[in-house]
Amino acid sequence: MKNPIVQLQANLERRLAGLGSAVVAFSGGVDSSLVAALAARTLGARALAVTAVSAALAEGELDGARSVAGAVGIAHETATTDELAREGYRRNDRDRCYHCKTELYEVLGRLAERRGFAAVVSGANADDLGDWRPGLRAASEHGVVHPLLEAGVTKAQVRELARRLNVPSADKPASPCLASRVPYGTAVDPLTLVQIDRAEQAVRRLGYAQLRVRHHGELGKLELPAGDLERALEPEARVAIQEAIGSAGYARAEIDPEPFRSGRLNETAA
Repeated sequence: MKNPIVQLQANLERRLAGLGSAVVAFSGGVDSSLVAALAARTLGARALAVTAVSAALAEGELDGARSVAGAVGIAHETATTDELAREGYRRNDRDRCYHCKTELYEVLGRLAERRGFAAVVSGANADDLGDWRPGLRAASEHGVVHPLLEAGVTKAQVRELARRLNVPSADKPASPCLASRVPYGTAVDPLTLVQIDRAEQAVRRLGYAQLRVRHHGELGKLELPAGDLERALEPEARVAIQEAIGSAGYARAEIDPEPFRSGRLNETAA
C-alpha cells in the first residue's frame, strides 16, 4: 500500500497539473511555499509565484519569499497591492481580511489574465476552516483555487509534505500581515503598521524568533510562546524588551503573561 503522504502529494500534483498553468499567491509561508513547490514540479515554466508588496508586509518577508521561490525552482515576481485605499480595510471591522484579499485577488486575477495563466491558486488548508477567515469569501468571489483545502490537507500535513520536498520554510512560524496586530475596530493606517513592524524587529534583535506586538494605542503589548516567556519576564530581559518596543514610539510596553496564541484577536472579537 502506498504511503498516505506520498499518495496525498500525488493527488495534489495531479490537481495542479490539471490546471495547465497557475499564478500562486505566494507569501513565502509554509502553505503557499508548498503549493509553489508542487506547482513548480508539475507545471514548470507555466507556474508563477507572486508576492504582494504593501505597507502591511513585514520587513524581511519579501527577502524570505524570494529565497524560498529560488529553492523550490519557481519563477517569482512581486505585485503592488493597495489595501489601505479600501475604506473597509482601514476601518478594520471583523471583515478586514475580506477587503485585503479582495484587493490581492483582483491584482493577481488581472495579472493572470494579462499573462495567459489559467488560474490563481492559494495555500489555504483544511485548518483554516476552523478559524475566522473572511478572506476565503473573497477568494470564492474571484474563482481562486485552493488545492490543499480541496484535498483536506491539514497544517500538520502541510509541514510534513514541505519537509518531504525540502521546502526551506517547512517549519517557519505563521507570519500574517501587520494589520493582524491591530484590534478590530481600531483604524489601520500606514504609520501604525510601520510602528508595529519596527517594534517587532527590535524585539527580534534581542533573540526572540516568534512573537507579536499587539497595537493598543500608546501601548505595545508583546506576546511570546510559552518557551520564551520565562526568559523574557526576568528583570533584565523585561527592561530590554520594554526599551525595544519603546524605541518604535510606544509610550508604554508590556509583556503578556499568557503565551502567544495565533488568532487571539479573532477570539476576543467573537
